[in-house]
Amino acid sequence: MIAELDEYLAWLKSDLLPRSKGDFRIGAETFSKKLAYDEMVDIPLLKLLEIGYADLRRNQQHFAEVAKELEPNKTPREVLEELGHQHPAPEQLLNSFRNTFSSLLDFIRSHHIVTIPSDVHPVLEETPPFMRATTQASMDSPGPFETKATTSYFNVTLPDPAMTPAQVEGYMHSYNIGTVISTSVHEAYPGHYVQYLYSLKAPTRVRKILQANTNIEGWAHYTEQMMLDEGYGNGDPKLRLGQLLDALLRDSRYISGIEMHTGKMTLAQSKQFFIDEGYQTPATADQESKRGTSDPTYLYYTLGKLQILKLREDYKVMKGDQFSLQEFHNEFMRQGAVPVKIIRKAMLGNDSPTL
Repeated sequence: MIAELDEYLAWLKSDLLPRSKGDFRIGAETFSKKLAYDEMVDIPLLKLLEIGYADLRRNQQHFAEVAKELEPNKTPREVLEELGHQHPAPEQLLNSFRNTFSSLLDFIRSHHIVTIPSDVHPVLEETPPFMRATTQASMDSPGPFETKATTSYFNVTLPDPAMTPAQVEGYMHSYNIGTVISTSVHEAYPGHYVQYLYSLKAPTRVRKILQANTNIEGWAHYTEQMMLDEGYGNGDPKLRLGQLLDALLRDSRYISGIEMHTGKMTLAQSKQFFIDEGYQTPATADQESKRGTSDPTYLYYTLGKLQILKLREDYKVMKGDQFSLQEFHNEFMRQGAVPVKIIRKAMLGNDSPTL
């Protein structure tokens, strides 16, 4: 098997690559159709860009305010550089993520955030080699009908052994004390892993297997902000900066995906956008811009988060004094990972706009 894979890799490099002259861009029309078919989102691309840039600016402003609170005499970039150095050693990174589970679970239960259907934890492991080029962390859960291999894996990408010490340090800036928490919330509690546990109890076969990324990634990204808003971390500005850094990363994906695939941004410009506007390290920016060539609609993190925030506000208005955050989250999760538009109809009883 290994020999066959090596032969295939050699063919890709020596034969297919030299004669491949295509363009990774899918174009505005296909981009819009993909959003409509995958996410039930029919908002015009120019309006989507407007929404994305507005969220980017809000998060940049919030970042500046928190940075000033932390270090009044330093610029946001200087504060970010200092924060970047506050990371675990690479060999301790997996344990750092594992050690977040207890505090997250205690907070979720004591503050009635969402009901967690199981006490079984995911397993922390290094990201498999074939996934390392385009992801820093991920949750790999079995399908909803699996009865044998039922373990979920929380994958974390460690620095490449071929990196220089300076490259390792730059890479580890993305795993500062704030983003470690934000990532654990996103991938595990109450993010993707809790989503997986609810998927096992989805009401129909279709809802067990149908997944819209604006729901899946939107929920996980929403929880990063929601947990801090509800008081996790006792207002620690370093945790908020980590959450905002991840929000700026998702904003940059949102804008870069649209701009690259409609021909308004090159791959090099996308990488620079992640650095300049998303406050990402060059190593992360390189990884993220490359991902956008094959994952054009990776705006679904921010887009889904904004849809969920609007749904929560509309649901709160409808419920009035009877609103419960835990009840809202539980009901949202019980619907399955379908497009947010469908969940709005189920929870609100109308077809009002998702944004």
